[in-house]
Amino acid sequence: MGWFERNIMEPGKLPLLLALVSFVLTFLITRGITRLIRAGKGPFRNISGSGGVHVHHVVPGVILTIIGGFGAVAGGQYGFGSALAAVIFGIGAGLVMDEFALVLHLADVYWTPDGRKSVEMVVLTASLVGLLLIGFSPLGVNDLNEDQQQNRAVVLANVLVNFAFALIALFKGKLRIAVLGLIIPLVALIGAVRLARPTSPWAKRFYRNRPRARAKSGLRAYHHDRRWLGPRRAFQDWIGGAPDPEPARSLERR
Repeated sequence: MGWFERNIMEPGKLPLLLALVSFVLTFLITRGITRLIRAGKGPFRNISGSGGVHVHHVVPGVILTIIGGFGAVAGGQYGFGSALAAVIFGIGAGLVMDEFALVLHLADVYWTPDGRKSVEMVVLTASLVGLLLIGFSPLGVNDLNEDQQQNRAVVLANVLVNFAFALIALFKGKLRIAVLGLIIPLVALIGAVRLARPTSPWAKRFYRNRPRARAKSGLRAYHHDRRWLGPRRAFQDWIGGAPDPEPARSLERR
């Protein structure tokens, strides 16, 4: 209880905790309901508007996110109003991120392999918010001592260097490392110094005339995907449900 009071209540992080919990619970409950609808079990059904248009839950999610976001800005860090706004925001964000793939592709890809992006983004978002909750600060400014924090030049240089590492990792095709690197600078540094993925903008720009680097990049990406792609997809399917099998493509006769 002392840890909760010292690390959550006193710094005013209770709204952040409530938003994170409501975000995760909303996603899990929504996925549970959609999986029941998909299996034809329970009393749940898809919601249709006028003309039989399917109303995706991203629509109320956007509305709740806007209400909760503006409420949180107006409510500050303390009080019942800020806590309520955080819960509303978390619920809305959970509904929106559950259909992140739909917003990204502008198509109903919920139960397709592309729909796994929603689960991946939810896990990534929850992880980042969890890191912020336990004390990590964006761009590594929490690593500065008291004297450095009083020196604006040092703080600015630290932020710019960490952001540059994250940006390089992003251009090397390492999205997850780049995002995590905004919170944990060492992660961004690792992503910045390692070889880029063969399909990344960095590889297309700098490996074009370097066949050995291009070949090594492709081989490393192949081994990495072979090792981690299966377990990652199994984990995503366990959380969000396996996508529908893709129809077999018939060979065209010539």
